[in-house]
Amino acid sequence: MEKIAILHTNDLHSHFENWPRIKRYLINEKNKLEKQGYFVITVDLGDAMDRAHSLTESTNGKANVELLNQIHYDAVTIGNNEGLTNSKNELDHLYDNANFDVVLGNLFNLDDNKRPDWVKPDKLIETPGGNQLRLYGLTAPYHSTYELEGWNPVDDQKIIPDMLNNHPEDEVTVLLSHLGVTQDRLIASKFPKFDIIIGSHTHHLFLHGERDNHSLLAAAGKYGYYVGKITMNVQDNKVVSSEASVVKTSDLPVEDGDDEWIESLAHKGEAMLSEHKVANIPHDMENGLVDTPQIVKEFLSAMKQKAHTKAAIVNNGLFLDTLPKGIVDKNQLHKILPHSMHVTKSTFTGAELWRLMMEMKKNWKFLIQYQQKGMGFRGKYFGQLNYDGIKVDENTNDVYFDGEKIDFNKKYDIALLDHYIFIPFFPTVAIKGENHILYDQTLREVFASYLSEKYPLDRRD
Repeated sequence: MEKIAILHTNDLHSHFENWPRIKRYLINEKNKLEKQGYFVITVDLGDAMDRAHSLTESTNGKANVELLNQIHYDAVTIGNNEGLTNSKNELDHLYDNANFDVVLGNLFNLDDNKRPDWVKPDKLIETPGGNQLRLYGLTAPYHSTYELEGWNPVDDQKIIPDMLNNHPEDEVTVLLSHLGVTQDRLIASKFPKFDIIIGSHTHHLFLHGERDNHSLLAAAGKYGYYVGKITMNVQDNKVVSSEASVVKTSDLPVEDGDDEWIESLAHKGEAMLSEHKVANIPHDMENGLVDTPQIVKEFLSAMKQKAHTKAAIVNNGLFLDTLPKGIVDKNQLHKILPHSMHVTKSTFTGAELWRLMMEMKKNWKFLIQYQQKGMGFRGKYFGQLNYDGIKVDENTNDVYFDGEKIDFNKKYDIALLDHYIFIPFFPTVAIKGENHILYDQTLREVFASYLSEKYPLDRRD
């Protein structure tokens, strides 16, 4: 009988404030378990990076890889933050200096349908006790956005049979899943060959694991609040018994120098971003959750310019700070717009546009104080909706586009956010819109381009 342990992390999202304690725990716990006779494996389930942090933004995630290198993980898989907030070229080189294997079975180049050079579809680990343990990795297949970056993500249900059929039956199989808890449970019910499924993406937490069919499901929440541990007794490539648990990071000891180290990462990232000057604005641009602050007016113009439209819609809660008069740099724009969102050029018939505006009219007051989470949003409140080029007559509900009452049979182009495709408040966007996500720039990059053109650095008052 061989004792095997797996230590796992997931969805750190650049919450570096938890990293010193996580790092010490992983190193110390591995040493402790090895002294108890365990063979220990460490894995990460993806979304280790999040561009909301200045150091991640300034290094395109390579600073996060340097931190992962401190653990010498046996394997990691990627999450949507690695996959979709980096350009294809950035992702192709994200792991150039990694000292761990990236295990990922369902992402291919769109042009030739080959796996990228930096991934392994699986990893076989032969244990000291003569057992064989194979790690698989899968990430959430966001087709509409991955394809914009030149990737072909394959659905897990389609690719799993091929993955499993390529290898012997008598192996311990572990899935590193960045698919979410619903898919993990589905996989457990349909593919009992997986002995262990370690989950992430939906930030779920299993304090003591979950048994589904033949599989043990484990999950350690989000942001490094917890670290997971799985222990197994294995004999002749069969799992005789297994248990899952987590440790709460806040219960782990803090050491002298932790706070200074955490602050140094933010300062380093901010300094790197601050070196890039963008524009010289002649007046303060205030923000606010209600009304139409100056920064919102300017950004609506930036959206129209980006999408080549006569109208745009945006919510005030995107803007997390003001822009003071004078030189604007990339650090300021990152603080104001840390979101992983993009402008879309969305086309609707007049009838569809009217319906969209009625949805917005119905929901806008509720949304001002709505605490939006996820789907690219990195702020706190959704805020008031603001329109440029569109007006709604509050008495008659007539909708006007570029000063003219809309024709229900004509088509109209509007600049929106890709965020609106995914949130549930404006279903017309996803159901009826012809949505072209302008994926080459984030919102802060769109704003930077607009400001640099309108208010150049060498501007003379």
